[in-house]
Amino acid sequence: MDFEAMRRGAEAPEVAGKQALNGVAADLAAAFAADPMFDWFSRPDARRDEARGRFFRFILRELVYGVGEIERPPMGGAAAVWMASERLGPTPLVRELMALPTLLALTGWDRFGRLAAMRAAMDRLHPTDRAHDYLFFLGVTPEAQGHGIGSRLLRARTARLDASRRPAYLETATEANVRLYSRHGFEVTAEFHPRPDAPKNWAMWREPQSPL
Repeated sequence: MDFEAMRRGAEAPEVAGKQALNGVAADLAAAFAADPMFDWFSRPDARRDEARGRFFRFILRELVYGVGEIERPPMGGAAAVWMASERLGPTPLVRELMALPTLLALTGWDRFGRLAAMRAAMDRLHPTDRAHDYLFFLGVTPEAQGHGIGSRLLRARTARLDASRRPAYLETATEANVRLYSRHGFEVTAEFHPRPDAPKNWAMWREPQSPL
């Protein structure tokens, strides 16, 4: 894998088109394989990996494409999924029903309540008083991690946010990501557990930055 080419691509990412969605879903499924929250609410059996891939394919096709933006290096291997807060809101019932088989495949019956608790906590904490860009997902495939690719994807977006004087918001479940996002101007606004047995999560907000 050409990490230098991937880094250059992350500095000037492309917006993924419909034909790239399966590849982006595969990259994100690999990137989140060891994520604490996905580990907590995902089914524990041999179908876990396939179900996680199915989940990302559904999310990108049904909830993101045509509404948000999926930025990635042209050669793939990483992706950042952004949604404008103005486009967020209650999911229509018909779409909730469409999503149900995919979500149950991801969690199984025993862990579906965990996913519901996570969604409720995220909805409760998500700011609604100011328009902003929401970082839905940022992931780098395991073999490409540690090469600054995610940081470059993030920097490319935040530079445009600064130019338009627009804030941003995200959640993460790993301390390493808290440190990464802090270096890019995000500040922790809340620490929360969706349920007492859940991993800790951090909510983070970023005000637009002024050039030094």
